[in-house]
Amino acid sequence: MEWITVDDLDNIAIGATLLGTGGGGDPFVGKLMALQALQKYGPVKVLQVEELDDEALVMPVGSIGAPSVSNEKIASEEEVFAPVEALKDFFDRPTQAIMPIEIGGGNSLLPIACAAKMGLPIVDADAMGRAFPESQMVTFFLKGYQPNVVAMADSQGNRIVYYPKDGEWSEKIARAITDVMGGNANMVDNIFPGKIVKECGIRNTLSLAKQIGETLTRLADVTSPVQNLLEMLQGYSLFEGKINHIERNVEGGFTRGRTTLSGINQNKGDQLEVFFQNELLLARKNGEVIAMTPDLICALDHETGRPITTETLRYGARIHMIALPCDPKWRTDRGIEVAGPKYFGYDISYTPVENLMGEKGNV
Repeated sequence: MEWITVDDLDNIAIGATLLGTGGGGDPFVGKLMALQALQKYGPVKVLQVEELDDEALVMPVGSIGAPSVSNEKIASEEEVFAPVEALKDFFDRPTQAIMPIEIGGGNSLLPIACAAKMGLPIVDADAMGRAFPESQMVTFFLKGYQPNVVAMADSQGNRIVYYPKDGEWSEKIARAITDVMGGNANMVDNIFPGKIVKECGIRNTLSLAKQIGETLTRLADVTSPVQNLLEMLQGYSLFEGKINHIERNVEGGFTRGRTTLSGINQNKGDQLEVFFQNELLLARKNGEVIAMTPDLICALDHETGRPITTETLRYGARIHMIALPCDPKWRTDRGIEVAGPKYFGYDISYTPVENLMGEKGNV
């Protein structure tokens, strides 16, 4: 992928929603914003990580907060660009490119809009390889790099620039500010030169999102689109079921909750319970854990294979839950400490999904 045009947005949105594991912001809203920007400013050039200049800056752009709120508070072009504008005089070196901080839902599409407005390329990479609910859950933090400055902006025209001690404090401060800003804000952080992005970035994730979208679009009339998708991604089928219960609340700047499913087809008679904090984090089948963070747990429409966000899970929906192995960076001791199940309060040790599922779920 050398350029992103309006014709690419649908596929990127579909794929990014899947990789976002239920979170990452609303893909429909993000797609509309990217579409408007591309129509106004033209296509966006795509850079591979290896093409980055070692010293020029890469600027990650995204939103923070509860998806439930962002669906109702659609950001304007000015609001998305405001954190970038707030930092324009901070750095003494040029910005070479924009980058998604995570490859999930709307947060894969807002950077495209920002890059189009700024006339800058976008990097085919991100710092998560999925979406996570907290801002320190990035590969920069795993390597010991800390955000030295963060900018945030809201729909009321407020802009805030702060200088956190480290990534954990950045998250605490950002979450408190987000709460004051109404539960959702736009944000720029983890601004590093190209040499650090080369070290930490998870490569080709925008291209992967587009490929997933193309696959699901092409398989729209196929009897088993999910099976074909799992073969492409080397994923695992967790459960086929119908939602019989959903709990969802906005707390502390997150959308938290759980859903339960009654099994259908091969899972008839079984029950699945899935917990989320913006993103899907833990799945239990008949009380037994079958997948957990930092591996990707994804909810797909049973008929079409299209990904579903945690905000759009609905009673009665027929769902195919799948899981994908996370990037190896998250399977290190540090990665599990930062984004494993114990961090989120689940008293279990991380076990890779392939070990939990074995031959039962591997396609």
